[in-house]
Amino acid sequence: MSIDFTVFKGSSTGEIVESKGHRDLKPTEAVVKISHCSLCGTDELFLGADMGLGHEGVGTITEIGSAVSEISDFKVGDRVGLGWFHKFCRTCDSCVKGRQDRCENMTMYSTADFDQGCLASQVAWDVSTLFHIPEEIASKDAGPLMCAGASVWGPLYSTGLRAGDRVGIIGVGGLGHLAIQFASKLGMVPVVFSRTEAKKQAALDFGAAEFHLTDDSADFSKIKKLQTLLITTSANPDLKKFLPILSMGVTVFPLTMSPSEISISPMTLILGNIQIIGSGIASPSSVRAMLAFAARQNIRSQIEEFPMTKDGIVEAVQKLRDGKMRYRGVMVAQS
Repeated sequence: MSIDFTVFKGSSTGEIVESKGHRDLKPTEAVVKISHCSLCGTDELFLGADMGLGHEGVGTITEIGSAVSEISDFKVGDRVGLGWFHKFCRTCDSCVKGRQDRCENMTMYSTADFDQGCLASQVAWDVSTLFHIPEEIASKDAGPLMCAGASVWGPLYSTGLRAGDRVGIIGVGGLGHLAIQFASKLGMVPVVFSRTEAKKQAALDFGAAEFHLTDDSADFSKIKKLQTLLITTSANPDLKKFLPILSMGVTVFPLTMSPSEISISPMTLILGNIQIIGSGIASPSSVRAMLAFAARQNIRSQIEEFPMTKDGIVEAVQKLRDGKMRYRGVMVAQS
């Protein structure tokens, strides 16, 4: 069993390239015909690499490998989501403990399978990293949940936060606008920080309890302290500005793949009992819980649609770079 497919790749010049690929289907893989793929800021980091782009895909299974029915419930016709992770080994300590996101032998976007990406006509994907999409969620809305949604959900769902806790969210963008919705629907108090006054109403509409500007004139003196802080901006903020409003024992989660450094002294960490934890895509069990919660609570990304063509992707990338995307660009396959 084999497939031929079209895939959009980066290149040494940074230009989007339309390429052709071929794969033989492995026993634990399924062929997924891609219908939608949303654009993540992280994709920008790989525009200069000869690799398939896109890691927020949604599509329909058209074929399954010989062992798929023995190890999963996926079948032809299922609508599925796929993302950053390509395959888990299922046997290492992390996998056995249900933390496949820490799999010691995983393959994933940017480090393996450079011939494939979700910006493609179809893919051959290991079923260990596929997710059923609830009927209540349209395919165009599901893509952003596979990375942006799964990234902000993990710290809110799996770290002991409770209803009523004050959650600081820096940034109202592709990740931030979903973090606000999840935190609000989980009963937490989303306290939003942005350098853009124009995003205030949007943040409040998404469920923010408070909105604060972070420009040089910002006064944080009257802000009640936060139990956690999510950094969802593409560049890391100056944490010194936020220290006075962080509770003892606060956890700070940088959630974007930013190459910039976070500057804070060990003394500050010790005296404030502050933890800074790098957090990416949540574990599969957590992602399943996220999808069910998003379906039940009607949590959706605000999206802009583009054709899944070279020109459409170029347009979307430029709009993202210009900071004008509101708030997730979704590429739609052209039949």
